[in-house]
Amino acid sequence: MKSQNRKTFFMFLMAFLVAFFIVSLVEVLRSSFTEFGAPEIQMAAAVPADNTKIPISFSDLAEKVKPAVVNISTTKTYKGGLGSPFGRSPFGDDFFDRFFGDIPQREFKQRSLGSGFIISNDGYIFTNNHVVEKADKILVRVSDGKEYQAKIIGTDAKTDIALIKIKPQNSLPVVELGDSDKVKVGEWVIAIGNPFGLEQTVTAGIVSAKGRVIGAGPYDNFIQTDASINPGNSGGPLFNMDGKVIGINTAIVAHGQGIGFTIPINMANTILGDLKTKGRVSRGWLGVSIQDITDDMARNMNYKSKNGAIVSDVVAGDPADRAGIKVYDIITEVNGKAIKDSHDLLLKIAALHVGEKISIKVVRSGKEKIFHLTVAERKDKPETALAKEKSSQAYFGIIAQDITPEISRRLGVARDAGVVIIDVENGSPAEDAGLRPQDIVVQVNRVKISSVKQYTKEINKAAGNRNVTLLIQRGKSRVIVSLHIE
Repeated sequence: MKSQNRKTFFMFLMAFLVAFFIVSLVEVLRSSFTEFGAPEIQMAAAVPADNTKIPISFSDLAEKVKPAVVNISTTKTYKGGLGSPFGRSPFGDDFFDRFFGDIPQREFKQRSLGSGFIISNDGYIFTNNHVVEKADKILVRVSDGKEYQAKIIGTDAKTDIALIKIKPQNSLPVVELGDSDKVKVGEWVIAIGNPFGLEQTVTAGIVSAKGRVIGAGPYDNFIQTDASINPGNSGGPLFNMDGKVIGINTAIVAHGQGIGFTIPINMANTILGDLKTKGRVSRGWLGVSIQDITDDMARNMNYKSKNGAIVSDVVAGDPADRAGIKVYDIITEVNGKAIKDSHDLLLKIAALHVGEKISIKVVRSGKEKIFHLTVAERKDKPETALAKEKSSQAYFGIIAQDITPEISRRLGVARDAGVVIIDVENGSPAEDAGLRPQDIVVQVNRVKISSVKQYTKEINKAAGNRNVTLLIQRGKSRVIVSLHIE
């Protein structure tokens, strides 16, 4: 019996020891695993996911903002000759005049569709200029199905923005305008519009890029998105996830997928006052011509950065000239805001109000200077047509000659304004820099030129260093060009 009890006791003891060993081993393993990050994994799994970053549905947002989005249809009338919607027959108007006499022109109606969004309860609507441009009739359909005839309040072809107005029977729902400067690449957005005539279509995507320049105009600064945008979306809004408009949908890449362009709403907001009160936009003007800084320019001027815009011409009597800004000054800041390049400077100056007092920081011969001036109104000036002449001697690929009385008359420049380029050698530094016949060389390495003799003397000096910086006049504009011989 005692033997049996002893055996039972030892079995119990062994079972206890085995259990204790297993528990201890598990605890050791757990502690060791903790050092390699197990608790972090468990914690990450335990924290609820942040669904605000990746929306499960856009339906609530779409329902909230759709009432303020409108559909726009326009009718434009064109007058044309016999059977021609473009006003001319394929045989020429003289042909039909000679054989059929003076035939009355036919009228052709062109209808197009676009979108827009209501920004005030009394019926002001933002859309694209190209949607309503030259329209004889503009119809706006609001979300409840009612149609109103709209009139154009103001347009700006340079930014492709238009402000139109309807007279509603009741107070209208409006959008809330956001801050497009705060938009980040990768943010979720939705576009609402009238693609292919399909009303109130909602598409979603992300912001693909900012600051896109696509050649649409001088003030390009588009937001790129992959939210689907198609013909008919023009003028419609792009919303962020807070339901605020961050842009006006404007352009697409033909045959491209996921490449749409939107005008930043801050740009539209900046010109809203002018569109309402004047019907057009007054833009700031300093009275300078500017250009980007090339590697050769930076090296020749001992400038350590490529940020900023270099002044290539100063208009006599305009704000920059009165303030003391000169050719070759590099503008680096406007009102304390850094300038990235000439396009950035153009956008910042255009956004200033006429009569506004501003400060401009420049780098002149390696030293910083600050100038204070009052912004004038920009006046667009036409370019003068150029003529072509012949003869002379090549340096850096440039063949130039004195400005003769005939050249002076044809180009509209003084005889001592410089020397005229009459040819550019193929594959030369001058050709690579974009110089062309009828350009006027005004300065060589900052020395004013009035004759080929003087030009040759200065260009020979520069040839020894294999670098030269030229001030070139082309029409009424001036540009700085740096040439380098490899």
